[in-house]
Amino acid sequence: MEAWRNFKGNKWKEEIDVRDFLLNNYKEYTGDEHFLSGVSKKTEKVWSKCQTLLQEELKRGILDVDTKHMSGINAFDPGYIDKENEVIVGLQTDEPLKRIVNPYGGIRMVYSALKSYGYELDPEVDHYFNM
Repeated sequence: MEAWRNFKGNKWKEEIDVRDFLLNNYKEYTGDEHFLSGVSKKTEKVWSKCQTLLQEELKRGILDVDTKHMSGINAFDPGYIDKENEVIVGLQTDEPLKRIVNPYGGIRMVYSALKSYGYELDPEVDHYFNM
């Protein structure tokens, strides 16, 4: 395999040196934005749903909060805005605009924020942070 054979420079070939590779192989783009594609139909559908959700959140202040799970990279099942039309997926929670509770920043702040929107922290999470 010699996929790299047409790249310039030598130092990066002998050791890990990203800077050397970039300096030897970077070519500035001086054109304009005409090479970019326009918005796809899929993106328009997903964005339309996002706009509707954002408007609803603006009216209500918040759409939802998960009070049973603490924030974490694997705390939630996969979430989608419009699964059929999404090309890039990966919401922070299992539903669009669902807020995450992050008690690691201070439990009193969590109580205050939840109370302002009419929520209470799950008793198990509360117990864990007040042991």
